Amino acid sequence: MFGFNFDRKTLYIIIGILVVMSLSSYGTDGIFNLILSIPAVLLAITVHEFGHAFAAYKLGDDTPLRQGRLTLNPMDHVDPLGIAMLLFAHIGWGKPVQVNPRNYNRNITVEKADAIVSFAGPLMNFITATIFALIYCALIKFAGITFLASNIGYIVIAIVASIVTLNIGLGVFNMIPLPPLDGSKIFLPVLPRNAKYWFIQHEHTFYIVFLIIWITGVAGSIISPIISQITQWILGFAMTIFGL
Repeated sequence: MFGFNFDRKTLYIIIGILVVMSLSSYGTDGIFNLILSIPAVLLAITVHEFGHAFAAYKLGDDTPLRQGRLTLNPMDHVDPLGIAMLLFAHIGWGKPVQVNPRNYNRNITVEKADAIVSFAGPLMNFITATIFALIYCALIKFAGITFLASNIGYIVIAIVASIVTLNIGLGVFNMIPLPPLDGSKIFLPVLPRNAKYWFIQHEHTFYIVFLIIWITGVAGSIISPIISQITQWILGFAMTIFGL
């Protein structure tokens, strides 16, 4: 989408090289933590893409249903390349959910329907993060010191915590209002007409802007405080529920 001429095979080779280089610098603890993050990555991508598919279906488009995307089976949503990128480059994606705007219900505009479908992905990430924050606090309160101090307890807590943080991170990241992220469609309906047309006309330029802010780390510096704040809110909510 950025004009690269690499085919899929070439991209896999590049990612393979990045993986090997990353693993060589991780050390034992880094590799162990990487392995623990895999369930979180699979779940975050799965619920995100399911959210898109479910919203589109509820708005009248049966394309996701016919393509088998109304499921929480990770194998129907994950893209191996996207998972590798999320693990090693901290930016990834799932298999895009295809929709047909002509099938949407006519009681709202296509633009608003697209915004709802786009927002459903990050929303599912925030909901998932909240659910697992509650599970995290429940474990802290009820699992007992013996379990929490055990190797199994450490692994369970680490996986649950990773699910919370990664879902929040993926949700916030996708709210950035730049193509190809969901935020570019979420905020489009609220723009003035002239600004909306200008944004659409310069969409390819914004692709390049997105690539630049990601490579330079600007995106991370912008959203990191937001991720931290939302994490505090969600964990604070969960701790209040369990009286921690």
